[in-house]
Amino acid sequence: MRVAIPHNLDRAVVRERLKGRAHEIAGHVPGGMAEVETSWSGEDHMAMTIRAMGQQLTGGVTIAERELVIDLELPAMLAFMEPMISGSIRTQGQKLLAKG
Repeated sequence: MRVAIPHNLDRAVVRERLKGRAHEIAGHVPGGMAEVETSWSGEDHMAMTIRAMGQQLTGGVTIAERELVIDLELPAMLAFMEPMISGSIRTQGQKLLAKG
């Protein structure tokens, strides 16, 4: 699953906000009780593993010039929920990018 979130920020600002707020990602996962691990595999790429509701999602976040791109591998069991998950990612991603 790929979700692109447009932004008009400098890459350095996006990077700073993601690094500063990565710990908040678990709180944005529907249903709560999520465990999120992140690591930076490059200046503009954050790898991510999310464990919630007995499922594991792996993927990453890439900071592009005008968008933040989130790629997640959905387990087959969650594929039918892709529209709901991508909508939530889009909304919560915009909140993570917001100044605050």
